[in-house]
Formats: sequence, C-alpha cells, structure tokens
Amino acid sequence: MGDSDWRPFIYGGLASIVAEFGTFPIDTTKTRLQIQGQKIDPRHVQLRYTGMVDCFVKTSQQEGVKALYCGIWPAVLRQATYGTIKFGTYYSLKQWIASRRPDGGSEEHLATNTFCAAFAGGLSSAVANPTDVLKVRMQVGDEKRGLVRCFADIYRLEGTRGLWRGVGPTSQRAAVIAAVELPVYDACKRKLVPTLGDTPLNHLTSSLLASLGSAVASTPLDVIRTRLMNQRKVKGHIAKPNERIYRGTTDCFLQTVRNEGFLALYKGFIPTWLRMGPWNIIFFLTYEQLKQLY
Repeated sequence: MGDSDWRPFIYGGLASIVAEFGTFPIDTTKTRLQIQGQKIDPRHVQLRYTGMVDCFVKTSQQEGVKALYCGIWPAVLRQATYGTIKFGTYYSLKQWIASRRPDGGSEEHLATNTFCAAFAGGLSSAVANPTDVLKVRMQVGDEKRGLVRCFADIYRLEGTRGLWRGVGPTSQRAAVIAAVELPVYDACKRKLVPTLGDTPLNHLTSSLLASLGSAVASTPLDVIRTRLMNQRKVKGHIAKPNERIYRGTTDCFLQTVRNEGFLALYKGFIPTWLRMGPWNIIFFLTYEQLKQLY
C-alpha cells in the first residue's frame, strides 16, 4: 500500500462496526458488572449481578432482550471513528516508518509496531470519547432517551467536559490494548504462516492469542474509565455533604481499591475477555477478507 492509501482506514472502520454488532451484548454485561458495588455512588452500591451469565439473564428478564443492545448506535458511531482512525493510523504509520529504515521494511520491528499501535489507540480513543460516554450511560440502563437527546442533555447539563469525562483512562486503556493486541496479532500471524498459511484459521488463532494479553493488561483501566464516564457532574451543582464523586483517574483507582479491594479492578474481566476474543476474531477475519477483495 502506498503512503496515501486510505484502504486501511476504510477496512478498519468497516471491520470494527461488524465486530461491534456481533459482540455488543457481552459488552453491556461487562459495563454493568464494572459499575456495581461502588461505595461512593448510591445508585450502584448494590451488587445486582453475580457474574456475566446472571447479568445477561436478569437484564433480559427484567428489561427485555432489547436492553442488551441499548447503546448500540453510539457504539457503532464510536467504531466508525475510533476503529477507522486506530487501524488506519497503525498500519499506515507502521508502513511509513518501515519504508524509511535501512532494510526497507523487509522485517517487522516489535518496538516500532508497539509504538505505532499505542499512538494510534490513544489518539483514536480520545477523538471518539463522547460516543463512549453515551454508550456507557445508555448501557447502564439509567438513560432511556435516544442518541441525539442523550448527547444534547449531557452537553446542556454537564458541558463539554461531560462529553470528555474519563478521556484520560480511556486513552490509556486504548493505548495499552492496541500496544498489546496489534503487535501480538501481527507476530503470531507471521509465525504461523509457514504452518497454517495466510488463512482464516491463522487469523482466528492469532486474534485469540492477542485478545488474552490485551484483556489482562487493560481491564483495570477499563473499570476506572467506565466509572468515571457513568458519574454525572452537573454544571453549577453544589455537592451535598454525603455526595461524593471521583476527582480523576488516581482518585477512582484509590477509592475502588480502598472500598472494594484490588480485585474490584478486574470486575467484568470474563466478559471483557470473552468479548475481546470474538470481537478480534470477527474484526481480523473481516479485515483480512476486505484486503483480499481489493
């Protein structure tokens, strides 16, 4: 692909949207597990769910199966921006740097791939943060309005800062995921080519291995950014004596560990991993097939 080739951006966005539709209910259970049990938030003190399956069943029974897809449209909008920028930037930047090395890019460099992935993940996630806030608010179940009205109300009541709430840990999480996921996928795919060839089985195996590492590395930041995004900080509101709010990433981390224990940072790990596995499989299989089409 040339320096001005936009195909990685287009393929990355399309593949991300397909993967999001296929795994969104798992993401909803992950989000609900992550926000429960917070000592400082009276709305979510109660432990309503014992695990992913229990959350899936109770949500379906109490709110209907449709509730598992509440927030799907901001999620699709997020992938249309985040996925497009992330994967397009990663593959384009990696190729641009490789073409300027003495070897002409004939060999893969782990350090280069990791840097490109982290940069692409952090940048794309920061740009798409408002859609992530909308998704989390709608997934939790408290927000029943449509995408446009939800966006307008957050902006009216909380201002621009409300739409970029949690952008720090969100960008850090995305950078960590990308820095682990993309180089691992590329490395595994390259190592398996002599045995499996450049086939869907190779893509499936490589994506599974990539998802495990990224889930372990990113879940604590995912818990923190979900809790920050879900809390409201209305403009001009004077907090009551018993009303608490996280002041930022570090405060949320400390409050969570202090009140709920270190393992609270891994709430929702199982659905996170189970979602990342199928998500990566669907994404990379779709991406590789799109590459072969044109």
